[in-house]
Amino acid sequence: MTRSGENPRPEAETALVTLSIDGREVTVPEGETILAACTAADVETPTICWAPNLTPVNVCRVCVVELEGSRTLVPACSRPAEAGMQISTDSERVRHSRRMVLEFLGSANDLSQASEIADWSRTYGADPARYEGSADGGGDLPLRPEPERVDEPVRIQDDLYIRAYDRCVLCYKCVEACGDDAQHTFAIAVAGRGFDARIRTEYDAELPDSACVYCGNCVAVCPTGALQFRTEFDLRAVGEWRPDDQAVTRTVCSYCGVGCNLELHVQDERIVKVTSPADHSVTSGHLCIKGRFGWQYVHAPAFEPPTTSAAEH
Repeated sequence: MTRSGENPRPEAETALVTLSIDGREVTVPEGETILAACTAADVETPTICWAPNLTPVNVCRVCVVELEGSRTLVPACSRPAEAGMQISTDSERVRHSRRMVLEFLGSANDLSQASEIADWSRTYGADPARYEGSADGGGDLPLRPEPERVDEPVRIQDDLYIRAYDRCVLCYKCVEACGDDAQHTFAIAVAGRGFDARIRTEYDAELPDSACVYCGNCVAVCPTGALQFRTEFDLRAVGEWRPDDQAVTRTVCSYCGVGCNLELHVQDERIVKVTSPADHSVTSGHLCIKGRFGWQYVHAPAFEPPTTSAAEH
């Protein structure tokens, strides 16, 4: 607001920085990350722990790039872009690092439902099988033990979503979504050390007894299917999960006046799960329990009022 007769103050101009991505100059607003610069340069960069609606936590390390003058590879998802940077995203050092990380993940976890990670693994030639044990050492090669794998039963504690720890790659996305980035419930965190680290509720309580409010925001950001709608889990179990046959319809949640946008995934004329677009200004991809799971009423039998004869009146 300005007083009558005063000219409004001009908007402060955003400072820009120019850097080089694979030999190509790119200009981005000051404060943007190297990953944003890569995107502006149309350079595909793999990510697992990064999401547009979450704070990067630098744990997956597949987005690392080579920065001229830096002793180590740097994470593109969180390192701010600086003027004059010389970035290489496809050097042999970068490719080797990404391939190794993807192989380690594949050797310890079930990535059969992590389609994006599978795509990157093919791109970088990752072969987790080369870490498999050898019974005879293969001639002059020494014996190799079988790699340790996460092996825990699927946890099914309600009708809303399941937890499959053998598919969890500890990307921390669910922790961030449950915490400061979305829900502020802080129902889950990483417990344990090293290979025994797992995403747990407080004191490893059952979900219904924990602080979980069943918003499902953790399910929405999971990249591997470790957290999954119960409907999807059940359909997969009988071989009936067919994402290519699903229609996705965008609508507005009917429960309140906030205006959250929903994406209804429909298969065989039935809703099988609900997501929300990450770029929506109201939700940023996040929902409450009603928006995420409260769609069963759509398939309830239609109410038919009882008929009465004229004589009864």
